[in-house]
Amino acid sequence: MGFAAELRERTRPDHRVAQHLGYFDALLGGQLDRGGYAALPEQLFFVYQTLEEAAEVMRTDAVAGPFVVDELHRVPALAADLEFLHGPDWAARITPGAATLEYQARLREIAFTWPAGYVAHHYTRYLGDLSGGQVMLRAVQRSFGLAEDGVRFFLFPGIEARAFKERYRNLLDEVPWDEVERQRFLDEVSLAYRLNTAMLTELGRSVLPGAVA
Repeated sequence: MGFAAELRERTRPDHRVAQHLGYFDALLGGQLDRGGYAALPEQLFFVYQTLEEAAEVMRTDAVAGPFVVDELHRVPALAADLEFLHGPDWAARITPGAATLEYQARLREIAFTWPAGYVAHHYTRYLGDLSGGQVMLRAVQRSFGLAEDGVRFFLFPGIEARAFKERYRNLLDEVPWDEVERQRFLDEVSLAYRLNTAMLTELGRSVLPGAVA
């Protein structure tokens, strides 16, 4: 089993938990109003802002550098979505929740100085965007009649998803980490899933009446 396949198997339970959160169920079921949907890019903006700042540091790293692909970067798309959803003063209208701040803090702690840690969060976020994110795209477009404006976060015009994911798996299979570093990486991927789940759970509580998860 290659390392990419091992990673996929190791994180399958984490991925399953993330798929069945109340917020996602409501989003996919067309149960959110526009404000409830907008809450998602609001929180994601802060996460990607930090992750993509780390990308500039990791760009020249021998191992992490090949994972830095400018076409993946989501901050410009999120800013465009938030301007569409909230107007030109969008930046003054959004604040990170407590779970989002914890997520950002972990990224600041490790993603600027630990290449494998950066890749762990990179994998968790962008590969999810290219996979399950496309299911969310269709749900949001159906619910709100959006074509591109308001959903640019989910669009990757410079990337062919199938080929890109194959290249990504090859990069993971080729990383020169020893077994100890690979285990640290796998643990960080699991932590990234938990941080994301906590953020989405908090999000659900804020936008779903009576929600507990």
